[in-house]
Amino acid sequence: MRDVTRVVDRIGLLQIDSVNVLTRAHHLPLFSRLGPYDFGLLDRATSRSPRRLVEYWAHVASLIPPETHPLLRWRMDRWRDDAWPSMRKIAEDSPGFVSVVLEELRSGGPMTSLEVEAALQHDLPRQRDQWGWNWSMVKEALEYLFFSGAVGSAGRTSQFERRYDVIERVLPRGVHATPTPPDDEAFRALTLIAAKAHGVATEPDLRDYFRLKPPDSQRAVTELVDSGDLLPVEVEGWGRTAYLHADARVPRNVTARALLAPFDPLVWRRDRVEFLFDFRYRIEIYVPPEQRVFGYYVLPFLLDDALVARVDLKADRASRALLVQAAWAEVGAPDHTAEELLAELRLMASWLDLDDIVVVGRGDGLAEELKALVG
Repeated sequence: MRDVTRVVDRIGLLQIDSVNVLTRAHHLPLFSRLGPYDFGLLDRATSRSPRRLVEYWAHVASLIPPETHPLLRWRMDRWRDDAWPSMRKIAEDSPGFVSVVLEELRSGGPMTSLEVEAALQHDLPRQRDQWGWNWSMVKEALEYLFFSGAVGSAGRTSQFERRYDVIERVLPRGVHATPTPPDDEAFRALTLIAAKAHGVATEPDLRDYFRLKPPDSQRAVTELVDSGDLLPVEVEGWGRTAYLHADARVPRNVTARALLAPFDPLVWRRDRVEFLFDFRYRIEIYVPPEQRVFGYYVLPFLLDDALVARVDLKADRASRALLVQAAWAEVGAPDHTAEELLAELRLMASWLDLDDIVVVGRGDGLAEELKALVG
């Protein structure tokens, strides 16, 4: 658990996504940095009090340290501008219904949206034309309460349903009692978390980490430069001002090997990935199959300080195999790329409790090398 929290403290958050081609997206950045680890650690960190991780809209839906939650109260207060239209509509048009949903959670939580729906049907039977509520109204009310900070997530079910509960039972007591920081202070703190994760980054990179508005981010960066917490630097080839966290250190050498999830924070900002690694990366999950260039769920492969390849992977639970549906080497990839990649694939297969690695797809010479090595 200390290793898990150490990684999250370093990178700031874990993005959540429902796609489950290999495993849930928030599991993969920890594997990339720790290697095989117990899946149950994240479940315990998010579902047992006192929680070490809580869910909120940070980058997008994300797991964050509880101490970060108060830094996002400005977003909760801006629900009229930032929340989805359906959330705003139910809060403005049906505040009485929203209050009923909140009280149901307060008395019976944690509950999924379906459980709240069933409880309201039982506890408050009424004609549908009284409020016209249905499952979608319950869900919209819960999402509004979640966005505005009255409700949190007490973890997720095996079907990935959020288990809602009132925020005072989700957050550790001391965190819940934390005074709300002024907006400018929160923006500076979030920007510093982003800068610590990046090491070196442009202002748009820092802004994107917690999805700040440009004026809020730009002001925070200026103030952090004035205070000495961020150092303006020039990076060869970037053509724009970058910022270095004051505590950042350039390593003497980099020895690393990792498969990076499409939702890993290292590859969130595609232009930064191109600037740093000369690696053009796009997620093709939402691209029609016939228009995909590299594949559906493509993971960049980091070897030392370079992104040297990419592989389209799938966990086939029925055959207990890790499928390599495509494999592509980058220009200049070292000769031992296939061997290093296969070692990482074997590590991943073992972690996912899969027995075999099967190279079934297309690619360049790397796919053929992998197929020959697997045998």
